[in-house]
Amino acid sequence: MIRLVVIAAFLLSLGTARAEGYDWRLPAWLPKPAVPQGNAMSRAKVELGRHLFYEKRLSLDGTFSCATCHQQALAFTDGKAQSVGVTGEVHPRSSMSLANVAYNPVLTWANPLLKLLENQALVPMFNEQPVEMGLTGREQDVLRVLNGDPLYRELTRAAFPEDASGDVTIPKIAMAIASFERTLISVNSPYDRYRFGRDQSAISEEAKRGEALFFSEKFECHHCHGSLNLNDNVVHERTQFLEIAFHNTGLYNIAGTGNYPPFNSGVAEVTGRPEHVGLFRAPTLRNVALTAPYMHDGSIATLEEVIDHYAAGGRTIASGPLAGNGSQHPNKDMFVAGFKITSEERSDLIAFLRALTDEDFVRDPRFADPFATAKK
Repeated sequence: MIRLVVIAAFLLSLGTARAEGYDWRLPAWLPKPAVPQGNAMSRAKVELGRHLFYEKRLSLDGTFSCATCHQQALAFTDGKAQSVGVTGEVHPRSSMSLANVAYNPVLTWANPLLKLLENQALVPMFNEQPVEMGLTGREQDVLRVLNGDPLYRELTRAAFPEDASGDVTIPKIAMAIASFERTLISVNSPYDRYRFGRDQSAISEEAKRGEALFFSEKFECHHCHGSLNLNDNVVHERTQFLEIAFHNTGLYNIAGTGNYPPFNSGVAEVTGRPEHVGLFRAPTLRNVALTAPYMHDGSIATLEEVIDHYAAGGRTIASGPLAGNGSQHPNKDMFVAGFKITSEERSDLIAFLRALTDEDFVRDPRFADPFATAKK
């Protein structure tokens, strides 16, 4: 097994603080997210962040917002194999779900250095390779527009009362968006009601069998998707030790050379180390039935095909520029070993995965577009 794993003492007193006074509206079994000391939660800050998350004027031509690539109805993904930026440039990666993003100790698909939502919020705004929202060089223009809007002056003054000016600034934008994103918590799926709420009727017998298969040693799914967030990278207010893992799932092995497609080589793009080629973070499986297509580049269309991929122990591409046997990749994770599965077991697994859909989450008005609501 070749995995990039960072295990270190994680002292909340150094970098994070408890969100005292903020009502997360969480079930008793779920710990609160960890929050940076310099960006305490407040209802006013979250509301400002919600407006900014849906604000299209935070883009080159006023047509894009964070929500363009993170749509609530799709568990804050966009349904595309690869996201497209404001200039039409295609991103090499698919849009990750923001469900429970507050519980992720690292962000995006393959950057072990990007750990704070406040920093991540700036990436799509100012990224130039590829261009996403296209704000580079237009910062003052955007701030001039937002500062000229009485709504944003009012919201910013309430969110940051220590600054009576009510001025909108780039740091305040990043902190407010991050605060809103921390509230995007999805823990009311049928499976949650069954497993944590002890409602035996919440899921079908088929899904119960699928759960048993999912957490079995036969299929090994739980090794990368076994946490409260159904991934293997989790942090919260009670975390004492932090584990960060990235995995090569045998998706590519171009011409048997160990290469992945250009601009999609995973953690190796950050570290430059060949043993990190193809290593990506395991995403949450919450709401997974809503977040197709799958994998970091959207190259697998359905849940059935995802199961087939893991059953084969990696993907074989027979022809074309990406041809190669991914199951033979030297960096492939040891848990992607392949398995035999019957049609009934496949149906049970799919039933379990569909039971992870939280309908309340994708309809919750707290997370919805405030501008659309105002028009009604």
